[in-house]
Amino acid sequence: MSAKATTKPKVDIDQTREKLERVGLLHARERLDELLASAVKADGGPHRFLDRLLETELSWREERRVRTSLRLSGLPTGQTVEGFDFSFQPSIERSRIETLATCQWIRENRTVLLQGPPGVGKTHLAVALGVKAVQNGFGVTFYRLEELLAALRRDADLAPARLRRKKYLNTGLLIIDEMGFEPMNRQEASLFFRLVSHRYERGSILITTNKGIKDWPELLAGDEILATAILDRLLHRSHVLNIKGRSYRLRELERAATASG
Repeated sequence: MSAKATTKPKVDIDQTREKLERVGLLHARERLDELLASAVKADGGPHRFLDRLLETELSWREERRVRTSLRLSGLPTGQTVEGFDFSFQPSIERSRIETLATCQWIRENRTVLLQGPPGVGKTHLAVALGVKAVQNGFGVTFYRLEELLAALRRDADLAPARLRRKKYLNTGLLIIDEMGFEPMNRQEASLFFRLVSHRYERGSILITTNKGIKDWPELLAGDEILATAILDRLLHRSHVLNIKGRSYRLRELERAATASG
């Protein structure tokens, strides 16, 4: 009596694609043919194929998350830690920036204060650390100070429940750029104090400023008591970086002048 021949059921690729779509694996659906062909060549077995299929989907989702988060953050584009010219600003310890880039300070709800004259790279570093925060899964919101103050004035009379939903209060990292060019009036200083008080030990703040700490009372409506209360919260468990050196913008102007001459 001869043994019956056994045949393997034929897999319908279109049905597989449909099932992938139904469970939400849309990128894996698009890459299915490519990954199947690669699996056949590599002969890595079903487990290896499944692992690659899932890794493709997860990588695509992470890239999409980062792109969306960067767009919603308001961060300027093109400024990264890797793109910063540390050789031009020797006052900045590369190791300190790389430590901040791990985002442990955000996990601990700490503050970073970048001080220095205009053009030395404060905004570049602030944005670059914001990008690292997004890549590490944190929500980030970027404001220039004048934009933030406009938002605070607009929301001044909101009920607490509605106010707490504002991004500048509940985001993981709030970046405030260009503090120091114009002093705040008393209302703005009070609203800024409310912001700092709410975020104290609840969320991280990164501030760039061209003023030293001793000049903050002048920035905050000339109110030394209010300035002391704000600095007490900001500087507790903080990282303060004093950047000294030449302006990047002046360097570029010098290069342009040399080239044209």
